[in-house]
Formats: sequence, structure tokens, C-alpha cells
Amino acid sequence: MTSVPDRARVRLSGISSRAYEHPADRSALVALRKLSGFDVLLAKLFGLFNERALRLTYLAGAVKVSERQFPHIYALVRDGSYILDLPDVPDVFVMQSPLVNAMAIGKDRPFIVVTTGLVNLHDEEELRWVIGHELGHILSGHAVYRTMLLILIQLSVRIAWMPIGYIGLRAIIWGLEEWFRKSELSCDRAGLLAGQDLDAARRALMKLAGGPQLSELNPDAFREQAREYDAVPDLRDSILKVLQLQGNTHPFAVVRYAELDHWASNGDYQRILGGDYPRRETDRDASVTEEVKNAAKSYQDTWSRSEDPLVGIIRGVAGTAASTAGSLFDRFTSSRGSGGSGGSAGSDNGNDDN
Repeated sequence: MTSVPDRARVRLSGISSRAYEHPADRSALVALRKLSGFDVLLAKLFGLFNERALRLTYLAGAVKVSERQFPHIYALVRDGSYILDLPDVPDVFVMQSPLVNAMAIGKDRPFIVVTTGLVNLHDEEELRWVIGHELGHILSGHAVYRTMLLILIQLSVRIAWMPIGYIGLRAIIWGLEEWFRKSELSCDRAGLLAGQDLDAARRALMKLAGGPQLSELNPDAFREQAREYDAVPDLRDSILKVLQLQGNTHPFAVVRYAELDHWASNGDYQRILGGDYPRRETDRDASVTEEVKNAAKSYQDTWSRSEDPLVGIIRGVAGTAASTAGSLFDRFTSSRGSGGSGGSAGSDNGNDDN
């Protein structure tokens, strides 16, 4: 089993999260950072989420990773933070649980939680990819939208007796879930950038689907399985696939595998390792219109590769809709900025959330 020596890993100095974010994820993040007043809304939302209490919970009931406890994980998070050039190395907690899970939590002092089930499942290089994935969530500030989704889900339960309000809220939640799934694809890429070992990333995703028996798993067969899932023969299967996504915040393992494989081979990954990537100091200059167009193009590219019959029906619609939405958003933000609100008050904060 080969791995990349430490000296061969490239440090990505000053890298912006825009470098690895899926276009649909990136366009939403850029738009929200440019919305006047969003920082105020964000503060109020996090007032409902007791970050301090949650940190204390893990400090009391889990193991805090350090040079003396789980030192190999401590080394991985330190190395990943160095490669992705995070301003701070986040705390990591290992929680006793047979479930395979990892999460990044918090806004002001984000931290990572991994379960013993996950630690036991993966080898060191696979764990490096997992830690890099969670570091990607921190660099992108995704905890914001996880919190929004949680609050909206709780609210939807409370107003379930109001059909109109519930339907409208469920539509918003569906959109957030789709956004959340794209953020997971973003951070799969971040994990690859942190570890710079594509085989390890592939193994980790296969193990998430099939367990620890690596000798029973085959990358080529798993890739063929992803194509089989994509190319269902019947429109009814396509509809079932859409319905199965409801309530899921993560794409299925074969989808993640195929998406990461495609990203690693289309040139973007190598360009980033070669130093061609956006820096954080340019985050303020990101254009909402361009990012929305990029998101539409990404969907169109994905659909052009897909053999799903339902995709064949809707192919081509997103481009026009997204271009119109981007232009309208730019006009809206321009009019807000010229309306005496103090220019760029509440403008994007780059990645200061992290």
C-alpha cells in the first residue's frame, strides 16, 4: 500500500476555499457573504446554538487529541492545517461510538469530532483524507449552514399543522439539503488536497460503503457500480433516486467516489498543486454572477456526462435560470449598496469565520 511521503506534499499557502468548493456550493457562499445584514442574521442564528456548551460536552465525555493522546491523529490535523494554511489548528476530539462519523462544529472556535468507529475503520492515509475533509468544512465556514438547516428542521416540526407554511419551509430545507450535499463534495476535494493521495481517498470512500475488508473491494468495480447507479434504465428509477435523497445531507458513497475521481482527473487538482488557485485576499472580488454561471455550467457538465433518463429530460434548463438569477442578484446588491446603507456595510468577510 503506497502513500505520499511528507516531503512530497505541497503546501497551499493562502489558498481560498473557492479553490476546491463545488461551484454550486461556492456560488451560494459568495452570494451570502455579499448580502448586507447577513452577518447580523448569522450572529442571531448562532445565539440559538450554544457552541461553548457543546465544546464542554466533548471535553467532558470524549478524548481531546494531543501529542499525548491519539498522537497520530494530532499529527494529521497539524499537517492538514499546515498544508491548507489554516490560521489556527483546530481542536479534535475522539468520541467512543461504533458509528463511522466525523464532523466539524462551531463558528468562533471550530473543532472536529471523530468517532472510534471511524478511527478503527481507516488506515493513517485514509484518516488524513478524512481530517482534510473536516478542515475543508472549517475553511469554508460550512458550520453556518448546518446550523441553519438544523434550526429550520426544528421549526418545520413545530409548524407542521400549517400546510402552506410547512410546504414553503420544506422547499427551503430541500434547497439547503442539496446545498449541504454539494458542500460534502467540496470537502472531499479539500481532503484530497490535504492528503494529496488519491488512492487513499478512494479507499476511504469504498470503506464507508463496504466496511474494512479492503481485500474484498476493487476500485474499478466500485467505479462501474457508480456508472450503473447513474445509468438506471427506467424513468421510475430516476424518480426513486430523487426521492431517496430527501432528508439526506450527504451524497451516496458511489456518487462521491465518481465525483472526486472526475475532479482529480479533469485538471483542476493538478493546477492547484502547481500553485494556480485563488488566494483568500481575492475573496472580496468574487462575482456572484460569475459564480452562479459557474454553478449552472457545473450542473450542465454533470448532466452531459449522465445517462440518467430524468436528467435527459431537464438538461439545458439550469443555464438560463441560473444566469438570470445571478444578474438579478447583482442588481439587488447594487441597489442596496447605493441606497444610503453605508456602501459595503456587511460585505463579505472572506473566510474570517474560520
